[in-house]
Amino acid sequence: MYLPKLFHIFNGTKSVSNRLETACSFYSESRFFSYCSYHARIGYPWDKVGNGAEQQAQKSGASLEVWGSYGKNQDDFLKKLEVAIQSKVDGIIVQGLDTDRFKELTKVKAAFYGIPIVTVGNDVPKTESLRKTYVGSNQHLAGMMIAKLMLSDMGQVGQVILLSDSQKEYYQEERLSGIKEVLQSFPNIKTIYAETPETREQVIAKTRDLLNQYPDADGFIAVNANTAGAMIQEIGRRGQVEPYFIYSFDDGSESMTLLNQKKLDGVIEQSPEMMGRKSVDVLMQWLKNETVPLDADGYSSEIRMIKAMDER
Repeated sequence: MYLPKLFHIFNGTKSVSNRLETACSFYSESRFFSYCSYHARIGYPWDKVGNGAEQQAQKSGASLEVWGSYGKNQDDFLKKLEVAIQSKVDGIIVQGLDTDRFKELTKVKAAFYGIPIVTVGNDVPKTESLRKTYVGSNQHLAGMMIAKLMLSDMGQVGQVILLSDSQKEYYQEERLSGIKEVLQSFPNIKTIYAETPETREQVIAKTRDLLNQYPDADGFIAVNANTAGAMIQEIGRRGQVEPYFIYSFDDGSESMTLLNQKKLDGVIEQSPEMMGRKSVDVLMQWLKNETVPLDADGYSSEIRMIKAMDER
């Protein structure tokens, strides 16, 4: 009897729960392989993606393996991906990493062995990676939603600073395109775009520079959610956080804490368990020739806007 084998790999931080670490040690002798990374988005609940994948694997009669590594170790992540490909597994589910080496592994090595790649959570350009499909949030739509909420709260006049990651990852570019699509329709909104490396010290320094250069700024959007905490720390050091309209996404380690503290006015919440379930489902459909080809544009999971509870 053919028993598909799924293999999930997480690459996160030491703050991830012991339960995830235990899940990462599970192995099986069946054939199918699902691989999921947790590279750039520290704090994102990848254990929930794994839970959803496990649920769907059991429902589909597949086994699931999970590998984990801790810390933002890109080399370790890519080595694990290469091992998965060299093992000639049936399929790989992986968080997209927008680097040349990742794209070479998926476009050249995985394609050589005929291994289908499904990206989850983070996508990469389909023509550059030859992935079969993507499962996760529509990041362009998420950007539009957060910009519309800001306009609703702030009004249609003001200065807005968009703070992004200097690595220019694809998911951030998609968010930015959605934000800019909305804001460009409002001539009295001045948009300031800035980039920063992700270290806390560098984010603080960049925020300080921006506050000096644009003292009349009204709002901030942390496009890379991992910058939100340091950005707000520097804003608070200079004065009160409350007068500013500040927004971000749920895939930062401090996002929900900052929202609960009402230091963020709103956060885009994603659906990690749904991502896990759907990624297994579509890959199983492809392996069984039930859906060929898969939708190259991807399968979107639910997103919603969460607002801080208090009134200004």
